[in-house]
Amino acid sequence: MGGACGYGNLYSQGYGTSTAALSTALFNDGASCGQCYEIACDHETDPTWWPPTSALQTTRCPGDNGGWCNPPRPHFDMAQPAWEKIGVYRGGIIPVIYKRVPCARRGGVRFMITGHDYFNLVLVTNVAAAGSIKSMEVKAADSTDWMPMTRNWGANWHSMAYLTGRMLSFRMTNTDGQTLEFENVVPHGWKFGQTFASKFQFN
Repeated sequence: MGGACGYGNLYSQGYGTSTAALSTALFNDGASCGQCYEIACDHETDPTWWPPTSALQTTRCPGDNGGWCNPPRPHFDMAQPAWEKIGVYRGGIIPVIYKRVPCARRGGVRFMITGHDYFNLVLVTNVAAAGSIKSMEVKAADSTDWMPMTRNWGANWHSMAYLTGRMLSFRMTNTDGQTLEFENVVPHGWKFGQTFASKFQFN
């Protein structure tokens, strides 16, 4: 729950317990938020483990400022229910093999807006395919200009423009280079704290 990507409640956001925290080597200052991995026990190193599963990356490895995730190397700190799908639960660092895989999602990309006037913070969730976002722009319905947004932290992007209550569109490019426009996905009169689901999804 919570975590360095900012997803908050992993159940209400649709992620559940198939999650893992990443070490600095994979977290990439939040640019990896939402990516999906297939993780399996390294049977050649230790043959006592079970078959592979997958885990969604949602946060940064705890203790990463000099803790057991360093020196910087690929490391997954999996939620216990996810780990128990591939191994016997016990303490320690267990060797695994892994690869990035496309994320499967139901429904469209979702946008939750928090913040205040002149600081709109947009949490992007339910992203399929690459799972992670490389860049993001926003445009008000009464404007022709796309304005770049900045990654604030994790999967949260911000704009310093005054956008409160205006109908908004977003244009996003994922980390695999695919760009989508979500036209007028946020209606006139929106309030901070609301979430808006689009009808579009990366593939």
